[in-house]
Amino acid sequence: MLSTTLADQTMPVGDLPGWRQIFTEDFNQNVELGNFPGPEYQDKFTVYPDGTKDTAGQKGGTSVYYPSKVVSVKDSMLRLYLHTENGVQLSAAILPIIPGTHLFGKYTIRFRSESIQGFKTAWLLWPDNGNWPYDGEVDFPEGDLSGGINAYLHPIHAASATDQTTFLSTIPYTDWHTASIEWSSKYIRFILDNKVLGQATNRIPINPMSWILQTEACLPHRYPVITDGTLHIDWMVAYAQDDGTTDE
Repeated sequence: MLSTTLADQTMPVGDLPGWRQIFTEDFNQNVELGNFPGPEYQDKFTVYPDGTKDTAGQKGGTSVYYPSKVVSVKDSMLRLYLHTENGVQLSAAILPIIPGTHLFGKYTIRFRSESIQGFKTAWLLWPDNGNWPYDGEVDFPEGDLSGGINAYLHPIHAASATDQTTFLSTIPYTDWHTASIEWSSKYIRFILDNKVLGQATNRIPINPMSWILQTEACLPHRYPVITDGTLHIDWMVAYAQDDGTTDE
């Protein structure tokens, strides 16, 4: 069951020690289903077009990104209505438009979800040059919405998708959470509700990466029954590492 208690945590505004804030969004303008990003958010976000295959769809599933049937903003929440139509699982991938080239940074998001079997988050930092897996990938939070919140680092110079460092939890999506990726030249740190879920210090990605919020179907054949429900995002912010390593 979805927790109805909104923890007392407002969107942070301003720099942090070692981090310079470069992006904020508190979702204070409503957008009806079918119209996101619309004029309200077109300068802040893009989406993968309707019908784009998600990861499971690329591996033989029926699922696609379909933001016009999934994404809306209401009551200061970005809402993703994840569901199935005519046997096709519909979800959305949302891409923040963050100024500059992003080499190292901090990415923080506040969210909760109903327990939705058959859908997952795969929110990640993806290499701008598309050279994957060699140039790495950073995934957090990632996990089935009916399960726990996990983190994954695909390190630089990876030869395959299985070359990764994994940090697992049983913490459910159904409560409010704040998740941060801290990416520096020396470490990748995964922080959930002010506690470090995991940290890696070897083979850290060193090429520019972009923040992508992939919410999608789980891999094919994992679940025989697909339910529907809503994932909520309260706010999201991003920072550049405050040492001159990020160009603007």
